[in-house]
Amino acid sequence: MSSLTLKVNGGVHTLDIDPSTPLLYILRNDLGLQGPRFGCGLGQCGLCTVIINGVATRSCITPTSTVKGEITTLEGLAKEGKLHPLQQAWIDEQVPQCGFCQNGQIMTAKALLDKNPKPQPRDFCRVLWYRQLTNQQRQLAERVWLPKEPPALTLGRVLSAGPLFRGRVDCLALK
Repeated sequence: MSSLTLKVNGGVHTLDIDPSTPLLYILRNDLGLQGPRFGCGLGQCGLCTVIINGVATRSCITPTSTVKGEITTLEGLAKEGKLHPLQQAWIDEQVPQCGFCQNGQIMTAKALLDKNPKPQPRDFCRVLWYRQLTNQQRQLAERVWLPKEPPALTLGRVLSAGPLFRGRVDCLALK
């Protein structure tokens, strides 16, 4: 066991843990955060996605001892009781189906759009193309990231955009 300090959603937590423990287990079991979820345990499905220093990271395969910097989970996007615009757009467009995979989709969208507010078709995959998600992405881009210039992507261009974004199925599409 080792004493590790983590910065999570603006708070500082010092924990006595095995340093090889996956970050996901610490977030859920020790800190009680329910946004990141266990899915495949291989870092492929995206359910466990958190943002570490601006990068979407699969917490199920990230040893806690390797984490340096700020960790943001789905719970950390809201500020002062107000949902993040991405979360609000998700609700407004009624994107969730069963809701299980929403954490990975939202956190990946946040990291992508923070890094690249004008994504190109090659930045997206063909998997999450259903109407509510594309509407949500368009709405978000218009509201937050691109208030004057909406993205010039269409669903047809996204569907023919080529290989999966980073080879994963938790990527997004703009309309």
